Amino acid sequence: MAGSELIGKEEAKEVMDVLETGVYTRYNFDMERKGVFKVREFEQAFAAYLGAGYTLGVTSGSAALKVALTALDVGPGDEVIVPAFDFIATYEAVLETGAIPVMADIDDSLNLDPDDIEGKITPSTKCVIPVHMCGAAAEIDRIIAVAKRHNLPVLEDNAQACGGSYRGKKLGTFADMGILSFDYYKTLTTGEGGMVLTNSKTLYDRSDWYHDHGHDHNPNVGRGDEGRSILGFNFRMNEFQGAVGLAQLRKLDYMIAEQRTHKAALKEALGAVKGIGFRKLFDPEGDSATFLGFNLPDEKTAKRFQKLLAERHVGTIYYYENKWHYAPRWEHLLARATANSKQFPFTNPMNRRQVQYRVEDIPHAEEIMRRTLFMIIPVTMPAEKMAKTIDAIDKAGREL
Repeated sequence: MAGSELIGKEEAKEVMDVLETGVYTRYNFDMERKGVFKVREFEQAFAAYLGAGYTLGVTSGSAALKVALTALDVGPGDEVIVPAFDFIATYEAVLETGAIPVMADIDDSLNLDPDDIEGKITPSTKCVIPVHMCGAAAEIDRIIAVAKRHNLPVLEDNAQACGGSYRGKKLGTFADMGILSFDYYKTLTTGEGGMVLTNSKTLYDRSDWYHDHGHDHNPNVGRGDEGRSILGFNFRMNEFQGAVGLAQLRKLDYMIAEQRTHKAALKEALGAVKGIGFRKLFDPEGDSATFLGFNLPDEKTAKRFQKLLAERHVGTIYYYENKWHYAPRWEHLLARATANSKQFPFTNPMNRRQVQYRVEDIPHAEEIMRRTLFMIIPVTMPAEKMAKTIDAIDKAGREL
């Protein structure tokens, strides 16, 4: 799907530039690399595309979350509010910092509900993470307004809506910090990889230092002789990822435009099926159109329609029973099964309370996710395949 559909000679050319230098790391060997700095160029090009002050390439979207949370000084004893409908990496990144994720409800956009945030805030709350799930924007302006009333920073998880926007402004650039993901399934792919976004020089510097063992990347001294004010780790993006990203970025607007065309045709077909409604979009013009979310009157009807479509070779996703994207389905989270035998950070005595992950706390998510299906929208969809899909929708709808 998305960027992986279009990998071709443009990406190969950028990668060959790196291979010809023999320098595959983003730092050092300035003479040998002959002016080729693909990660740096990728960061600069993406900053210009997004209108972001600072961008930092890292190894994955998950790493970007951890780097950004660390830059925001989230750590042991803290709580971070995250939506119930989400990829598990957001929760994992919070746990990686030693903080505890707090599950919040979603609204009709299937994103974090601004009206549920205040009820989840405690004296331990340190950050709010809205996630622009499946290509469409959360109500980001209201979320930020609620967070500001409580002096809480906001970190936008834009792993799934790269290139999308809200009222003319690119997603990922509204909050104190934002992140992008470039894994193989994302709109723009570098195989793996991610990016940290911010307009704050202070937060950028902390991210930059942390992602590379604390190095401050002072250009006036050699690597290893730089100043270091904090300890860090290794989340550096390599030059091959930067090279592929450069080629993919040039295709991003085309990919989104094609997806919007295909989504509009499929939405029109689904709209003719009795009882179908659609996921709320706060800004339809900013939709990245990677997914089409629609709902049926009830759970039984949703499952029936999914089965009828599958019999006609049209796939849909029922996230309510998905083990990766709906928090109440994550058995290892519910069991507090972190990778250490002490179950840290859940057992940290600095925690002021025992956070629960109960479906009773997310009533709207439970109601709407039970009856919602998603279609993945491809970039390339030949007319014959589109016609067969529309025919399958029509026939399945008649049998519903």
